[in-house]
Amino acid sequence: MQSDSTTGHVVKPAPSQADLLYEAQQRQARNFRTNVGLSWGILLLILVYLFSGQNFLGIKTIHLDIEFIRNNMFFIAGGLSQTLLVSVLSITLATLLALLAALGRLSTIPPIYALSTFYVSLIRGTPLYLQIFFFFLALPQLGIILTGLTAGVLALGLNYGAYMSEIFRAGLASVGKGQREAAIAIGMNPWQTMKRIVLPQALRFALPPTGNEFIAMTKDSALVSATGFVHEVMWRATRVGRAQFHNLEALIMAAIFYWVMTLILSYVQGIIETRLSKGDR
Repeated sequence: MQSDSTTGHVVKPAPSQADLLYEAQQRQARNFRTNVGLSWGILLLILVYLFSGQNFLGIKTIHLDIEFIRNNMFFIAGGLSQTLLVSVLSITLATLLALLAALGRLSTIPPIYALSTFYVSLIRGTPLYLQIFFFFLALPQLGIILTGLTAGVLALGLNYGAYMSEIFRAGLASVGKGQREAAIAIGMNPWQTMKRIVLPQALRFALPPTGNEFIAMTKDSALVSATGFVHEVMWRATRVGRAQFHNLEALIMAAIFYWVMTLILSYVQGIIETRLSKGDR
């Protein structure tokens, strides 16, 4: 006696309207990124051609000394470590000062509030270039002698700390009053409330703008080269460019290094922002 066996086939359900809409949005986003990438590639090729020294339709492009670039590329690139060192130390100091200044601006104690607002007003009211030279050239008259690196880090940290204080103040203010009251209701003191409730949320709010400030600081760190004792990218580029009368090539190489560094840091910041945004979904 034979038994008939039938094989069942599971039919996949038709995609829902929401799935189709999501796939269309993803496809549109991929196409947009592809077109942007192609446009970037075309613009980059045009930029490279403008400095190729070619003659096209009677329009002569800029000629660069390739031999000079080849011989001095690694010398200028050697300043990247100093640029990053100045930027990392400065953003660390700036973050600490910005947090303290933001807390001071939210304080109800008049001297603390006055000190915070006075610091922000004074630093914002004077140029960064002046601040660097004040620490490096003016303080020795008072018997305080700082190295170029220390003077640059102090000036950058104080300057960016004043501007970043508004970022941290907004982050602290973004934490709802109800959360503070709830923390007090369960027995937390003001320090515990600030440490466990307010600061974690405020720092999460302030981290992406702080990343933007760090990227900007990597470029402003070039001002520290004016002291002559911090051998970062800009110092090396101007030194070798003046010595060999090839300022154009030297500054273009410096610009490329800063640009590539900015692209890398922007990419890292984008990853961090994407991870932080997951908590809002």
